[in-house]
Amino acid sequence: MRSGLPHRFEALGEALTSGSDVLRACAVAGEDLARDGASMEETLEGLRDTWQHASAGDPSYDAVSALVTAWSEITLGYLHQLSCDDPLTGLASQAHLRSRISELYRLADDVPGHALVVCALPLGDDPSDEPGDHFTRAMRVARAGELARTAFAGDETVARLGMHRVGILCRRDERLGRRVRVLGTLLEGSPEGTPVRLWIEGLPGTDHLAGALLDELARG
Repeated sequence: MRSGLPHRFEALGEALTSGSDVLRACAVAGEDLARDGASMEETLEGLRDTWQHASAGDPSYDAVSALVTAWSEITLGYLHQLSCDDPLTGLASQAHLRSRISELYRLADDVPGHALVVCALPLGDDPSDEPGDHFTRAMRVARAGELARTAFAGDETVARLGMHRVGILCRRDERLGRRVRVLGTLLEGSPEGTPVRLWIEGLPGTDHLAGALLDELARG
């Protein structure tokens, strides 16, 4: 405790007393506590104690929601990094895709024979793009992944990339262009009927650059 406030909640206490952005302060506290490994119970107790100390009342619903959402997103992201599968979509996780690409670089000669096909769902076209609607967004990605597995039915790795993209690690052979066209046709006939972008990314010269490429694609 510092100035009577729980650790990581000092900025929230200042926001409550100054009238500045309380919800943003709650989100930052939730993110920081998740990175510290704090439990949900501990996080909520800190919010309640801070709110009662600074404003002599209980936290609002919006404040609790901002805190819990931020804590959950950081915690879920950490779990994604540990798992081979993305828990919401059933696709391979980005961490698993990263390890598969690293295996190619260890083999060296196998890198030029592979490519990454990227499927990017559109932004801002339906309610799944609301900040809190993680489930609907994940279901759209899962459906795109299922179609990708139809077009790439071999040993290719089909993984979730960020919030709106699917990445497919596959062989760069004479069938690649045809498979991408088939996937594009399947996606056009999906229930949502929403346009998607499909393209082929060549793997860069080093494993380090490949990791940077995945990070960039996931943020897009």
